[in-house]
Amino acid sequence: MNSPRTVLCKKLGQELPALPFRPFPSEFGQLLFDNVSMQAWQMWLAESPRYINTYRIDLQSAEGREFLEKQMRIFFGFDEGEMAETAFVPRGQE
Repeated sequence: MNSPRTVLCKKLGQELPALPFRPFPSEFGQLLFDNVSMQAWQMWLAESPRYINTYRIDLQSAEGREFLEKQMRIFFGFDEGEMAETAFVPRGQE
């Protein structure tokens, strides 16, 4: 029986269970697959809707995908920089 694949997670700095899949069919997807743990990926999945909603990102557009990839690169520690602001305002309090 094979043990689950692990990676030294770039985000969390620990050897942890790896992603079981490449999240994107690209070089960046391979970078994530090789360097991001499932735990860190789940953290991103919880965080990313705030960016999508705050900036009304259209993931069908190249600009939307580029913006989100830039945020991911900073979030996981591949790039230096500040994450975009995600001031959450509850519905009805805009």
